[in-house]
Amino acid sequence: MVKSYLRYEQGAAFGVIVSGNSNIAYDSSGKHIFAPGLEKVGVWNVRQGICIKTLTPCAADGYSPPVTSIAVSPSSSSSLIATGYGDGSIRIWDSQNKICETTFYGHTGAVSVLRYNKIGDRLVSGGQDKDIILWDVERGEGIYRLRGHGNQVTDLVFLDRCKKLVSSSKDKFLKVWDLETPHCMQTISDHHSEIWSIDIDPEERYLVSGSADLELRFYTIKHDLEACQSTSNANANGTEIPSPHNKWQVLKLFGEYQRKSKNRVATVRFNKSGNLLACQEAGKAVHIFNVLDEAESTRKANRRIRRIKKKKSAQGEAEVMKDDGAGEEGKRHVVMVSDVFQLFQTIRPGKKICSISFCPNPPKTSLATIALSLSDNLCVFYSLESEATKQTRAIDLHGHRSSVTSVALSSDSTVLMSTSHSAAKIWNPTNGYCLGTIDTGFGMCAFILPSCNNKFALVGTKGGTMEIIDVGSATVTEVVEAHGGSVQSIARIPNENGFVTGSSDGYVKFWEYGVKEDSKRLLVSNVRMKEMDTDVRVVSISPDAKYLLVALDTIVKVFYMDSLKLFVTLYGHKLPVLCLDVSSDGELIVTGSQDKNVKIWGLDFGDCHKSMFDHQSSVQQVQFVPNTHYFVSVGDDKQVNYWDADKFELLLTMKGHHEGVCCLAISNRGDFFVTGSHDRSIRRWDRTDEPFFLEEEREKRELEKMYESDFKDEYENNFALKEKIPAEGAVAFAGKKTKETISLTDSIVAKLEIAWEESKRRANYEAEKVSGKLVAEFQPNPFMLGLSPPDYFLHELLKVKTSDLESMLLGLPFSDALKILSFCKDVGLRPDEVEFITRVVTLLQQINCNQLISTPAVKPILTGLKEVLYPNLKAKKDIIGYNLAAMTHIKQLHDSRSNAPLPDAISKRGVGAGWYGKTEEGKCKKVRTCEPTPGMHRHSWLLQPCSKK
Repeated sequence: MVKSYLRYEQGAAFGVIVSGNSNIAYDSSGKHIFAPGLEKVGVWNVRQGICIKTLTPCAADGYSPPVTSIAVSPSSSSSLIATGYGDGSIRIWDSQNKICETTFYGHTGAVSVLRYNKIGDRLVSGGQDKDIILWDVERGEGIYRLRGHGNQVTDLVFLDRCKKLVSSSKDKFLKVWDLETPHCMQTISDHHSEIWSIDIDPEERYLVSGSADLELRFYTIKHDLEACQSTSNANANGTEIPSPHNKWQVLKLFGEYQRKSKNRVATVRFNKSGNLLACQEAGKAVHIFNVLDEAESTRKANRRIRRIKKKKSAQGEAEVMKDDGAGEEGKRHVVMVSDVFQLFQTIRPGKKICSISFCPNPPKTSLATIALSLSDNLCVFYSLESEATKQTRAIDLHGHRSSVTSVALSSDSTVLMSTSHSAAKIWNPTNGYCLGTIDTGFGMCAFILPSCNNKFALVGTKGGTMEIIDVGSATVTEVVEAHGGSVQSIARIPNENGFVTGSSDGYVKFWEYGVKEDSKRLLVSNVRMKEMDTDVRVVSISPDAKYLLVALDTIVKVFYMDSLKLFVTLYGHKLPVLCLDVSSDGELIVTGSQDKNVKIWGLDFGDCHKSMFDHQSSVQQVQFVPNTHYFVSVGDDKQVNYWDADKFELLLTMKGHHEGVCCLAISNRGDFFVTGSHDRSIRRWDRTDEPFFLEEEREKRELEKMYESDFKDEYENNFALKEKIPAEGAVAFAGKKTKETISLTDSIVAKLEIAWEESKRRANYEAEKVSGKLVAEFQPNPFMLGLSPPDYFLHELLKVKTSDLESMLLGLPFSDALKILSFCKDVGLRPDEVEFITRVVTLLQQINCNQLISTPAVKPILTGLKEVLYPNLKAKKDIIGYNLAAMTHIKQLHDSRSNAPLPDAISKRGVGAGWYGKTEEGKCKKVRTCEPTPGMHRHSWLLQPCSKK
């Protein structure tokens, strides 16, 4: 009989407040902030400092890539947030309901930047694959892909007034793209190093760019309307018409600001009102600039010119500067960067800054509020005031400032303790809530004493001390000088009130403990010790308390507990042993080493049963599941492996951590275990009731490796850009092939074959019937749901998500594309789906353009599609035009009867509340309360005068 096992799956992840892979962002209200927490996005209440929601993607294999970019919709009525991930995917979330509404697959590398336009209906993304993709958020589909940069795209910004897009890249270029006729219309090469960030002020007057240069560069933005006005004025005055080069020059260098720091610029951002500019360096400083308006900057420039003239005249110079401040033309030449942008304040939080975000609605008592995410898993908030800048609050209690070095569970598995470089934290492992924080030394190991009702815990530190912690009050009650070197390991002596410690000073010490009744304090005392030849890395004791196991460099020595005489020595590892454990029945020993090897030994003779290699880096921790011969190993390769020590087989490989895993603790019942990592996260893995079989799991892993290898090769051969990109850029499809879209393509092809075979059967039946043959009654395919073949295929095609449609059609062979075009001709008369059918036909024509041109047999199908789709599209266009005209008339009618704008009136009174106007006395009266008569078109009713009194 084939043996089955129970699967472990990730149940919870906690301990990360903000990760440094992505930016932070306020919501539109300014009350909440979105902070990346590795693969999740936490919604934090700024005032209370608690995480109220978590946006977690669902992954089939349990592993999700980290969040690399966040963008919040600028619309105040929208709760949408866009998140980009390390695998190139983009998810659109409804932050109120924690629902992922749309998933976009377009980039082949990590998404480096996301930006919404002002309306919030368009989203643009840039990635490490050098591509820029424009997405339609409302329809959930990609519009097109822009190619032109030679390196990673670092930032993007919309110029909404002139329908342009500006992009920056590590290739040192700024590019301006025309979104109506997608092409690159301007390339700026002023920078001498990688450009990291750009931004524009809300009025779209200036664009600022930051790079590794010592200068901040500012550009003025020329909009289409301004260009037309300047051209017409030039013609009227008889001057020369601007050259084509100046006509397409959207950005013009305004000036440079010399920075004092040598660190590169990481982020530049304007606040919502545009009067402040923040320049974040890749270090520990944020410089805040005050942005003056046009009148103030002109006055300052004139004062500067007068001071220069006065100084020159005082020196007796013959040449006196002309008054450049007179006239509008003079003002433009007089104003410099220093006249518009003034250094206001500098924020230095003391730790490296990862990202910044301005609050859209700051309190009235301050100029602005800015949030900073720091590299030590901390989010701080500063209030910018006219005289000084002060820190108002911080979110810091829910995570460690550095890597998690050890974790320990209580005997009843209800309390979890973790240590780091400067603190220990007490957690509830069920919900991940932090119960307390204790300031300690550099924690190397931790242990919760079981015989004291889990009230006390021990922390071994790098300084050689052992700190006794009261778990209930989360305080350090005593610090014991235990060793001359760092305390590497603590092991409990079974059935006794004692424990053993091992240290880098080469000593193994035995301790006894007890609780003093009058003070209720824990007392520990050293009863004996044993000196070793080298540093002690790990100590462990067999369950029957008969043997002491000590890891010394590349060997493990087993001693008798009573006499401390050597029993056996385990040789085999080539590099130092980092971890070991003994099974509950005392039969097996498992060890892990820096040589990436996991070895299983017999405790009776010390023989090596098996060496297993699956980790790609050092094995940091191993531990047996209680009362079994299954064990878990973790390592610096981010993997968590589940093994069967009897069959010497790898059962599961669990992925979830984003950096090396360094510690592990398993509950006493084995129903869950906890891991800690250098990414500062603590993850709980729960045992489920889902059984799995070893052979199936092995085949699944092999198929995944084979599929990923083949998929990468196929992409490189078929979809990688092989030609040199022209100067004006290149446009391509927005979507790409993924595992999901390939599976979806296979499903659609299967449904297409069913519909095609059914249509052939029906055609044969009709032909035989016309020829006069005696044929049996036609029996339709039951899988067709009683629909005709074209209707059945359209029914199945409509199930495809809008965001996946383009990627799915990219994977279709040409023969299947012809079948779909044939079915689209048959269902094109349906007016309710004409828009969807037209999009499918258009995409298929673009994808298979060359093959369609070279295939004469396709001409009747395309001609039929033209005859069917054009009239329906024209009818839809007429309806939309009629509705727009009617709504324009309604707005004009409302504006003539009321002083309130129509959008404000609708938002206050509701759409169905009727129309309101004002009488001569200024009182509101209801203009329309009647209902449309039966058979009357609704738009006709809206345009007719009301007859009801």
